[in-house]
Amino acid sequence: MGQYGGYEGGYGGNSFALIVVLFILLIIIGASFVY
Repeated sequence: MGQYGGYEGGYGGNSFALIVVLFILLIIIGASFVY
């Protein structure tokens, strides 16, 4: 497994990337509402 275990597992790496993307989108949407 090692460092690439999450990517080989498929959903392991994708779920983490999805959370990061959603978090960034939330920051962008929140900033657009503030300004």
